[in-house]
Amino acid sequence: MVSPKNLIVRELFQDQAERLKLVIVGGEKGIKRKISSPRIQKPGLAFAGYFAQIRSERIQIIGNTEWSFFHTLSPSRRHEVLEAICKINISCFILTKNLPPPEDLIQLGNEYNIPIFQSSLPSSIFIRQVSTYMEEKLALETSIHGVLMDIYGRGVLLLGKSSIGKSECALDLIVRGHRLVSDDMVNIKLVPPDVLIGSGPELIRYHMELRGLGIINIKDLFGVASVRYRKKIELAVMMEEWKKEYEYDRLGLEESNIKILGIELPLLKMPVAPGRNMAIIIEVAARNQLLKESGYYSAREFDNKVIVRLQQKGSGSLIENIRE
Repeated sequence: MVSPKNLIVRELFQDQAERLKLVIVGGEKGIKRKISSPRIQKPGLAFAGYFAQIRSERIQIIGNTEWSFFHTLSPSRRHEVLEAICKINISCFILTKNLPPPEDLIQLGNEYNIPIFQSSLPSSIFIRQVSTYMEEKLALETSIHGVLMDIYGRGVLLLGKSSIGKSECALDLIVRGHRLVSDDMVNIKLVPPDVLIGSGPELIRYHMELRGLGIINIKDLFGVASVRYRKKIELAVMMEEWKKEYEYDRLGLEESNIKILGIELPLLKMPVAPGRNMAIIIEVAARNQLLKESGYYSAREFDNKVIVRLQQKGSGSLIENIRE
């Protein structure tokens, strides 16, 4: 289930006061205001009287340019534009480079309960750091039952019903030198524009449940090189019981996808049956994904060669012949 996110101004202040050099100078009663977008705004055009693009629940940054222009306005005009901005229900004002807040701003911040902060950082550095923090905190998030592994540098998400053998397969991969990110439950965040980052819940991080053995700690058993805190997800593998009546892809020409948080990932349906070494097969799938990302498709190249050969004999493509 996708969780819409909001950030409270107080949380930003508590988490980042030291890193962002934040000091609150007014509007303390509005510390519970929401921030709903990781994008910040600079109200320069609003100071000139254009308010159409000022968005509610966003941080407003006042840098040296905005501060200098603001002081060219008459006192009545300064009060007028500040009050118009305050009525839009913004999250807070932050003045960079320790710029002194205008008296009108302090007064209206207290009146409308809009927090006002100062930071000693230059605007460019402050914006970069606060944007990184807010993108992480406000990212869309969901949780999926599965196992996330780092295999040859690629994040591979193992899916399938309970008891299909995901954890046992993951353990085999760990023994082969690959790294565990999370077992049983994977928290997934969407990092704009289209990157899915998976990690494990804090309570069960680096732990694995194996039926008949119980809970084990992979980090303690195999060392720090056997685990990762989080990983970009680039491939999903659906492990399912082998069905005799189902026609599985034998060539690799058919491509499937799974959609997570609106982002499509390549999906492989992997039948599980006695005698199949799933760890080796999934390891090879990760290698093959690396080849595909570099533009090389083994199955397509093979099919093209066979098509040429069959066309010389007046036959169809490889896939058509096999299906016949």
